[in-house]
Amino acid sequence: MTADPQTSDATAKSDYDSPWKEALDRFFPEFLALLFPAIHAQIDWRAPPVFLDKELQQIGGDSPRGRRHADKLARARARDGREIWVLIHVEVRGDPESGFGERMFVYQSRLRDRYGLDVVSLAVLTDTTANFRPSQFRHARWGCGIAFRFPMVKLLDDLAPERWAELEASDNVFALVVMAQIRAKVTEEAETLKGWKFRLIRLMYERGYERALILELFRLIDWMIRLPAGLEADFRQQLYAYEEQHHMPYVTTVEQAGIQRGEANILLRQFSCKFGPDSAEIYRSRIESAEPKQLEEWSERILTAETPETIFH
Repeated sequence: MTADPQTSDATAKSDYDSPWKEALDRFFPEFLALLFPAIHAQIDWRAPPVFLDKELQQIGGDSPRGRRHADKLARARARDGREIWVLIHVEVRGDPESGFGERMFVYQSRLRDRYGLDVVSLAVLTDTTANFRPSQFRHARWGCGIAFRFPMVKLLDDLAPERWAELEASDNVFALVVMAQIRAKVTEEAETLKGWKFRLIRLMYERGYERALILELFRLIDWMIRLPAGLEADFRQQLYAYEEQHHMPYVTTVEQAGIQRGEANILLRQFSCKFGPDSAEIYRSRIESAEPKQLEEWSERILTAETPETIFH
């Protein structure tokens, strides 16, 4: 019997937080188009969205409810010209959280109070508990009450055959991220999970994506679907053979992604040592999504930088 991928190898623990943060940074329009199409249609995409990680950390850093999971805040412009702040909570815990709706309300109210802007809160639930579907927070006493609602997407619903077929046929690149997350969460047998990982990677090639996009998506899928060491080696050999068969460049997808991740980890450690762990977390998504050449430049700048901002300009 094949071992459970979640428990059989200490190095094979899946990391859902980091890839979601990077995916939202890199594919924000695609994310909304796939999961919240009605909201995507209301945004004026001629004005690129701006991510506000520092602002989000400031309003949530003292929350009594503990560490957040892949929460993102973006400033976008609505089609009517108004500035809108879009708050995204990606819930990656394996078990339901009883206070999730309240957490959404706390973030919403803090942002509105601090910045005085419209805030749209969105929830993406990646857990496997079918009846955990928070979409509101209500509280009332003595005639005084609160009723807060927010759009919510449950990725588990996409396992339905017709929904899964739509994901596989979608030309939206974020569909691959969603499929990787779902399979990582619901697949218990490691050998089966290896098959899904290869299938998703192969889909990128079959769709004719450019190499830079393939590397970005591979990094996300590889983060989400972690295999025990032996099966990971088998997967890489299978991918090497596929790339050779289709005349891919000598430096394989796996090797290139590994180079990027290693350089990103080094820069994050440098950041933590020089500016503190909180500063490293603020810039984590930007660092983890950068190309190796850019990471090299930043690693040189950090040696003489007096503030984090000077590294990126």
